[in-house]
Amino acid sequence: MNIFRNDDLTEFWRVSPTAVLAKNNRDFDPKKFLATIGEGRKAVTFPKKQTIFAQGDAADAVFYIQEGKVRLSVVSKVGKEATLGILGDGQFFGEGSLAGQALRMGSATAMTDCELLRIEKKAMMLALHREHTFSDLFVAYLLARNVRYEEDLVDQLFNSSEKRLARLLLLLAHFGKEGTPDTVIPKISQETLAEMIGTTRSRVSFFMNRFRELGFLDYGEGGLKVHSSLLNIVLHD
Repeated sequence: MNIFRNDDLTEFWRVSPTAVLAKNNRDFDPKKFLATIGEGRKAVTFPKKQTIFAQGDAADAVFYIQEGKVRLSVVSKVGKEATLGILGDGQFFGEGSLAGQALRMGSATAMTDCELLRIEKKAMMLALHREHTFSDLFVAYLLARNVRYEEDLVDQLFNSSEKRLARLLLLLAHFGKEGTPDTVIPKISQETLAEMIGTTRSRVSFFMNRFRELGFLDYGEGGLKVHSSLLNIVLHD
């Protein structure tokens, strides 16, 4: 069953928090504005695979990704880990601290070398009150993230694991969003992909080999290269 029709594609692929920030007000640059907020803001760098914050840490700041990719994950009481999402340039994470979250509900790890802006809770709240345009864009960002989570849930409920994997790869490569697609996804394990679509590593391996045989993707030194032709899997009934 394919719940996405051809005329739904624009709506389906438009949910990019970065695109929302840019589209709503093209003259406003969140990165430049955040550089002016003064105290409570600190530029930080994290090498690949380093933990940015861990589940259970104090939730006392919001992070803005200037460059790099960040993996969000959570571990259950019995030790089972699940990947919640992968974020990139121009996106925020750790915003639960603004909603009264005292402790981190999950962990954030650098998937690549990352340049981040760490904004203390108080400084972020002041920035939101000070600049209405930034506040509007941040709300739009949160709404877009919420829509994405809803789409992920629908995807889990109604689509096959093959379609879920194809959709995830296209989203990670930013196909259908504003600007030029990344096409090359930084190296990501099949275990992580399996966690994100709710299937087994063996199934992911089977589909990845099939996608490669069909010419939908290629493996290279820089990572996984995704071709737009992979859309055929998502659209095929």
